[in-house]
Amino acid sequence: MSQKIRSTILGTGHYLPSKVVKGSDFLNHQFLDRKGQSFDLENATIIDKFFGITGIAERRYADDNQVASDLGFLAAEKAIADAKIDREELDYIVVAHNFGDVKKGNVRVDCMPTLAARIKQKLKIENPYCVAYDLPFGCPGWVEGMIQANYFIKSGDAKKVLVIGTETLSRVVDPHDRDSMIYADGAGATVLGATESEDGIIAHITRSDTIDHALLLWMGESYKEDYGDDLFIKMEGRKLYNYALTHVPPLVKKCIEKAGIEVTDVKKVLIHQANEKMDEAMIARLFKSYGISEAPEGIMPMIIEKMGNNSVATVPVLLDQILKGEVENHEINSGDYIIFASVGAGMNCNAIVYKVA
Repeated sequence: MSQKIRSTILGTGHYLPSKVVKGSDFLNHQFLDRKGQSFDLENATIIDKFFGITGIAERRYADDNQVASDLGFLAAEKAIADAKIDREELDYIVVAHNFGDVKKGNVRVDCMPTLAARIKQKLKIENPYCVAYDLPFGCPGWVEGMIQANYFIKSGDAKKVLVIGTETLSRVVDPHDRDSMIYADGAGATVLGATESEDGIIAHITRSDTIDHALLLWMGESYKEDYGDDLFIKMEGRKLYNYALTHVPPLVKKCIEKAGIEVTDVKKVLIHQANEKMDEAMIARLFKSYGISEAPEGIMPMIIEKMGNNSVATVPVLLDQILKGEVENHEINSGDYIIFASVGAGMNCNAIVYKVA
């Protein structure tokens, strides 16, 4: 009996900038509330409370001369080398991001030409039928890029697709907003290939809720009066938290059911590294929906403490670090069922069930 054509991961790579920004680096910031008023708390207390909620102790910022396409290129180079393929064989390059190439000291979004076109040029790919395009889909962008790549492969239109998630969120944060401590920079990349196999992408689901949730993340002016008319990333933290807890666990459950497996078959859940407590609450709610009181120990690897939230890059960076043995006490083995899941601006959330070859 012939096997199905499946989208399997041929190689992975990631790039994290070398500049480490610790909580103590925010001690001299002037944090303001939405009315432009100072908080009663000392910055040291604000930073400690922030760590207790998010789990973020450090984050990475791009070098002054780097932009998102640079980070994406560096991650892509590693993924292509890991896949051991000729880059001219790539049929598509899909680049997930939110803000394009934002230069240091200039908050303007720069998306023309596309980051995918810039990265293809940096990779020196000459093949004109290697289609390069961008995917702005909030933090779930890389997961959605994998889903789109799967469609290309399953249709027979593509045999090899490079999917990249890259972002420099540090360039679009309001330094007077406490939430600025969440965001970071980085890139992750994956090469998907068409394989006659029972492994690879088994199932996927995406939902997009815009009527009541489109503006939980948006671009707004600084909390500091007369700071200028630049726009910075803003969010409704509590509402976003509630959206994630309400919609992500049932979405993941539906994806597991679509794959025809049991939740007990799942070895790892690689979820968007946005907020440690939120992620822990989502995984607990998922297992409780199956009547399981506690999630299995070690099922949800977390690297947010040292990395921060670099949006579309969190899941592919986590995947590559585990595969390369860089995440202590975590490994992925042949035959494992793993889940990729994310949630973010839109509001969008998505999930993939993947069987490791």
